[in-house]
Amino acid sequence: DLSVSTSVLITDAAIMTSRQSKECNGDELGHGHGVDGHISMDSEKTLEVEGPDHNREDKQGDVPPDGGYGWVCTACCFLINAHTWGVNSSYGVFLAHYLSNDTFPGATSLEYAFVGGLSISLALIISPIATICVGKFGTQATLSIGIVFETAGLLGASWANKIWHLFLSQGCSFGIGMGFLFVASVGIVPQWFSKRRSFANSIAAAGSGIGGLIYSLATNAMIKSISLGWAFRILAIVSCFVNVICTILVRDRNKAVGSVQMAFDVRLFKRPEFLLLLGWGFFSMLGYIVLLFSLPNYARSVGLSAQQGSVIGALLNMGQGLGRPFVGYFSDAAGRINLAGACTFLAGLFCFVINADYAEDSGLL
Repeated sequence: DLSVSTSVLITDAAIMTSRQSKECNGDELGHGHGVDGHISMDSEKTLEVEGPDHNREDKQGDVPPDGGYGWVCTACCFLINAHTWGVNSSYGVFLAHYLSNDTFPGATSLEYAFVGGLSISLALIISPIATICVGKFGTQATLSIGIVFETAGLLGASWANKIWHLFLSQGCSFGIGMGFLFVASVGIVPQWFSKRRSFANSIAAAGSGIGGLIYSLATNAMIKSISLGWAFRILAIVSCFVNVICTILVRDRNKAVGSVQMAFDVRLFKRPEFLLLLGWGFFSMLGYIVLLFSLPNYARSVGLSAQQGSVIGALLNMGQGLGRPFVGYFSDAAGRINLAGACTFLAGLFCFVINADYAEDSGLL
């Protein structure tokens, strides 16, 4: 799965930069100078007493537990992803319902599509602010902010009767909440693992696929049986409850690893390999999001039922949920960039082999 490789590679780059920042800060503290440019007597005493231990700590560095309570944190991040990105993955079902039932009179198909794009774009645009919040207020507080925004967005959408109401609720509020929850949780799992980092990270990322599988089917069933409004309210209640429990249980290791919370680290943008990574991630996610949101409605446009459309969307999410742990496991063995390149090639190949002009039956879709 391309998104797993993207998150793991970017996380590794961030961890490397954080360690470099810690080393630089350590060098500055260990070589303090007085006003006249010479080492002061206090600094000399400090170096004599604390120098050996400080140097030994720098050489050894932090050693992640590579398990233990880290698996609890992995499970929590799995559930957070299921109730953020997983719930968001069901937007394809909502979109198909909006378009086929003219839910908001006068709204165009472009405006409906904009709601989904608004939520996922704001989730990423808000990340610098969320990163600052993690540094100043802590992980739990940032997660709590995300829960409030996400729950408010889903509840607001349940009472929306105009398209701009949907922009503010399912688009803006839900997207901001998802961004806070994602940024606060995405760096937790790598802090607990070293040798099995990709595997643990992929298990956490699989939550979005499993959540998308469950909520794509559940959303369609709830809309048909209890109405659109109550579908939103049930999603709000369930996601709020699960995310609150995960927020209570999850633990970061920011102090242990010397994590530096920076909204932007301009040093990364000076590295060509990082710019190439961002470009690869941008185009990979562009194709992924378009397919994720449009597949259920495309199924209906070629004559399939709403139920079949939701099943097809659910199967796409199931592929993510089942495939991501394997991608993470083999990334540790074969190399993350190597596997990312192979997955990119296969994804492009399948796009040409399975031509959309012939994908007009439920089996092929």
